[in-house]
Amino acid sequence: MTGNRKIVQILERMIKYCDDIDILTKRFGKTYDSYSGDFAYRYACSMCILQVGELASKLDEDFRDKYDLIPWRKIRGMRNIVAHDYDSINDEETWATIESKIPELKAYCELILREIVSDENNSRVK
Repeated sequence: MTGNRKIVQILERMIKYCDDIDILTKRFGKTYDSYSGDFAYRYACSMCILQVGELASKLDEDFRDKYDLIPWRKIRGMRNIVAHDYDSINDEETWATIESKIPELKAYCELILREIVSDENNSRVK
């Protein structure tokens, strides 16, 4: 996996942060009320979201164009809000992201990883 090693590492780290958010929801509660009522829960999830956005910014344009089922630009935009304008975060929107978009991102990253590994295995066989 030498040619795609950087992409693989980025995707693996993104998956880890998605997993961390899942762990947080299990620990603190899988409801908006538990999320909105606990600043530690919000801060922890926001840090994971920030890291996902930072990693998304490291993916080159060719990659983002090829794997366009995820709104990479919006992910980076959310990272910028968390990093630079934390007081403007919309808790309901962030919770919706945690509930639906983070699992979708994780599944898509896992799919891409399988594709990369499969492509590299097939190229070795030829």
